[in-house]
Amino acid sequence: MNDEPRWLTAEEQLVWRSYIEAATLLEDHLDRQLQRDAGMPHVYYGLLVKLAESPRQRLRMTELAKYAKITRSRLSHAIARLEKNGWVRREDCPSDKRGQFAILTDEGYEVLRRTAPGHVNAVRQAVFDRLTPEQQKSLGEIMRIVAEGLQPSEAGADLPWLR
Repeated sequence: MNDEPRWLTAEEQLVWRSYIEAATLLEDHLDRQLQRDAGMPHVYYGLLVKLAESPRQRLRMTELAKYAKITRSRLSHAIARLEKNGWVRREDCPSDKRGQFAILTDEGYEVLRRTAPGHVNAVRQAVFDRLTPEQQKSLGEIMRIVAEGLQPSEAGADLPWLR
């Protein structure tokens, strides 16, 4: 039995480090744009977008944590900040006394409406304008494969939104 790790090849190491560098720089780029334009980090913007896309602009907190791929504690903190800004409100779930809904307010929708053009421009400039249509398709396929592999469906999986 060989306990030696499967070390990355030189080529794999280059790919891995390029991915880490690009992901870090992209998240920083989007955070700076959203902080400048709306006073919020990228993760908060994503929460507002998901609420805007949901029926009646509301979603159970557990579903919102699953979508955002964050812990329930981090989501609770984010929603508290968004509530303080008047962009989201919470409402108890009538069928589950422990459950809560996050609901996008009119003010939150207006912030999204004003911020979306600058955000989509930042995404387009950072990613899509730099890639050919074939590269865009490949990137999407690759990221779906990676994401699917990191979201096991078996019971007891250690996923952020379950913590």
